[in-house]
Amino acid sequence: MSSKDSATKPADHLSPKEVEDVESLSRLRVPAIYEVIRQEGEEELVRPAFSLWMSGLAAGIGISASVLMRGLLHQHLPDTHWALIIEAFGYTAGFLIVILGRMQLFTENTITAVLPVFSGPSWEKLVCICRLWSIVFIANIVGTFAAAWLATHSGIISGEQLAASLDISRHAVFLDGSILVRAIPAGFFIAALVWMMPSSKENSFWLIVAMTYIIALGEFPHVIAGSTEAFLLVLAGEMSIVAAMTDFIGPALVGNIIGGTGLFALLAYGQVKLEME
Repeated sequence: MSSKDSATKPADHLSPKEVEDVESLSRLRVPAIYEVIRQEGEEELVRPAFSLWMSGLAAGIGISASVLMRGLLHQHLPDTHWALIIEAFGYTAGFLIVILGRMQLFTENTITAVLPVFSGPSWEKLVCICRLWSIVFIANIVGTFAAAWLATHSGIISGEQLAASLDISRHAVFLDGSILVRAIPAGFFIAALVWMMPSSKENSFWLIVAMTYIIALGEFPHVIAGSTEAFLLVLAGEMSIVAAMTDFIGPALVGNIIGGTGLFALLAYGQVKLEME
């Protein structure tokens, strides 16, 4: 028997129930995590365009709950240096809705849809990923614009709530420093979140909260959630649509892709490349 076989064979002294317990408590090996995400990516690449569009649209609307919840906390917290520590928890709300609801969020696809391309590159897969990214990103943006319009024009939230949301939007969109560079960690953390989900089991709720809380506390721009904030400023007349696209959404998009695909996805593939051969 090889050392590999002896390492994976259950101990003879364990009962069948104990063997089952060991297997249920064991951490997933890296190649297993990779394969779970790769298979999900393969499925996403061939989903009907209409399904992707509707799921992406729902995600764009759903992710806007992050801005609304953060605005509600901002409204009721005192203007102190520690308020951000509590306020940032509101940012997790939209991500919980979207990720646990299995909606199509663009930044998740910077790793999920990319791993199948890494494992078996082809022009067909490249076309499929461009199709997936285009549909999901546009649908997300349309969804966040719709949510921003409802917030500013429908009376669905009070004037005080809207003012609080605009206040945090100004701070998020008009950041000091390069939006592109600051958006790289957000892409990395979302990709890391996707990578850890298969082994999180019943702790996925807290995993999502922890990772997205880091993004909020670090003020790392997330292109989809941040587009809600940019569109709020556009609809309030404080920013032009061109400026929103070129000064915030475009740079945040590039930064998130670099963090999610250029860094994390490549590192994740590098971990298993030799074991998959």
